[in-house]
Amino acid sequence: MRIGVTLALFIATTSTACAGGGFEIVIPGRPGVPVIINGVDASYAVVEGDWGLGKGTHVEPTVYGGRYVDPVPRVGHYYPSAGRKPGYGRLEVEPPANRRLPQPAESYHQSWSAQSAPLPAQSNVPVDPPEIIYAPRDDRRWPHHLPR
Repeated sequence: MRIGVTLALFIATTSTACAGGGFEIVIPGRPGVPVIINGVDASYAVVEGDWGLGKGTHVEPTVYGGRYVDPVPRVGHYYPSAGRKPGYGRLEVEPPANRRLPQPAESYHQSWSAQSAPLPAQSNVPVDPPEIIYAPRDDRRWPHHLPR
């Protein structure tokens, strides 16, 4: 009987050591926010590899079913020096050079400061301080002679 209980306990404790060596399915914590692993969107994909904070080694994970995410999106740029209008967006209007300029703004200045509060006046020790009065010692609490 003891051998059976020991064998069952040994199997139960070593089965957890074998867990976690397979694959994981990545499910994002928030909808619409992708999980990026090495430049690949791994949302709802299978990830294989021994990695994480709880592991002693680091093996490069393999993502199955993910799609590549471009770190710098390829968008069109508008450079006004080219002299062309943008294909979309706001309409850039270049004012003429001989236009009437607006009045200059009035000057504005504002400052802040902080300082400590002034120290209180120093009190000097009086020349003739009052005498120290000692309280009489109450010997009733501490009997000198214990009854026999």
